Amino acid sequence: MIRVLVADDQALLRGSFKVLVDSEPDLEVVGEAATGTEAVAVTLETCPDVVLMDVRMPEMDGIEATRRIGGAARVLIVTMFDLDAYVYDALRAGASGFLLKDTPPADLIKAIRVVAAGDALLAPAVTRRLIEEFARTPASPRVRGLDGVTEREREVLTLIARGLANAEIAQHLQVTLATVKTHIGHLLHKLDARDRAQLVIAAYESGLVSAAC
Repeated sequence: MIRVLVADDQALLRGSFKVLVDSEPDLEVVGEAATGTEAVAVTLETCPDVVLMDVRMPEMDGIEATRRIGGAARVLIVTMFDLDAYVYDALRAGASGFLLKDTPPADLIKAIRVVAAGDALLAPAVTRRLIEEFARTPASPRVRGLDGVTEREREVLTLIARGLANAEIAQHLQVTLATVKTHIGHLLHKLDARDRAQLVIAAYESGLVSAAC
């Protein structure tokens, strides 16, 4: 059973998410929060696997709440991307990905399962929007080195940052899927990244890729 916490300041939206999640046999909502402060407290109290986190909430925004939750749960940001200019910071704070609030219900359920399984939710279209946001905020990048990363791993990291899935990377590099997964495992370790989302951030912070690529 995948345990889910819903954090959003709109009661109607929290209720809708709860009904949707609880309708699945392998998912259950174990808590709700109307503020960022509550999101942190309820997460520590209920120990969910996944937190559906709104960005704009009273007392504490979803980004700071995500940062404070740390590794206590995996965070899936649910937002209106065009309105929230801080998705980049949310991913950097430790979020495992994000969804738009108008995401179809079936895609939301799939996203929860993906994140709960330890993967990051960064579809190509989402990555492109993240790149656009990165380009609009040139003052935000932090310098990060790629010491110890091999040339092949740099190639894999570049393709991840461009939004390619593992199978697409394997096809592009003409290697096996297992080889791609091995490279990604090495990258996660060498760059101290928790998941694919943080690898994308590392690719931009290091200057390996840019929004113009």
